[in-house]
Amino acid sequence: MSEAAIISAQNVDYTLDVAGRPLNILRKVSLQVKPAEVVAIVGPSGSGKTSMLMLLAGLEKATGGSVTVNGTDLGKLNEDELAKFRRNTVGIVFQSFHLIPSLTALDNVGMALEIADEKLTMAQVREQAAKALAAVGLQDRLDHRPSAMSGGEQQRVGLARATVANPPLLLADEPTGNLDQKTGAVVVDLMFDLARKNRTAVVLITHDPALAAKADRVYTMTAGELIETTAAR
Repeated sequence: MSEAAIISAQNVDYTLDVAGRPLNILRKVSLQVKPAEVVAIVGPSGSGKTSMLMLLAGLEKATGGSVTVNGTDLGKLNEDELAKFRRNTVGIVFQSFHLIPSLTALDNVGMALEIADEKLTMAQVREQAAKALAAVGLQDRLDHRPSAMSGGEQQRVGLARATVANPPLLLADEPTGNLDQKTGAVVVDLMFDLARKNRTAVVLITHDPALAAKADRVYTMTAGELIETTAAR
């Protein structure tokens, strides 16, 4: 029996009203992603890649078709339900890190866990946050604030924050965009290793062909249309 998909997007349209005229961002996009599978989406700026990620995260709603993530049809959820869905289901790695400057690495990761699981005690939060940071090689940086860390270290904190609650889906928007090639490769290898260890599905946007080549499948987004360009290995 085949494993159920974490992502099942079917014939998705996403259209915005701009100055009274429709702007078609996505056109009949379909995508299936299974647990532990890594999918890369490449394509030129403005092609609709980030909009696709926003739909998968429940930050925007499709105007046509359906988006189902971890068995939940996102089109049927209200804003409160979408917020709960994101807490329980999705981790996001941003290009610009988006860490809270006044908080230590431990507290940046711990805050995400507190939001995801309100039943945890503070001791449990700190213990699990420390483990997540150790998993990305930052066990010696728990008390460092972002200003005291390199870009690569900050992105590893971002990765720990995104994965600390073991979400079934990880979304990454240009995760190496602000890193040099060597540092970016380290972060990506960590992300893929963590995802496969925890059987987390990953969808990442990248302009880096070397990064895309490490994924299980590669799709190209062009003018809002998504085409698979590399078959699963």
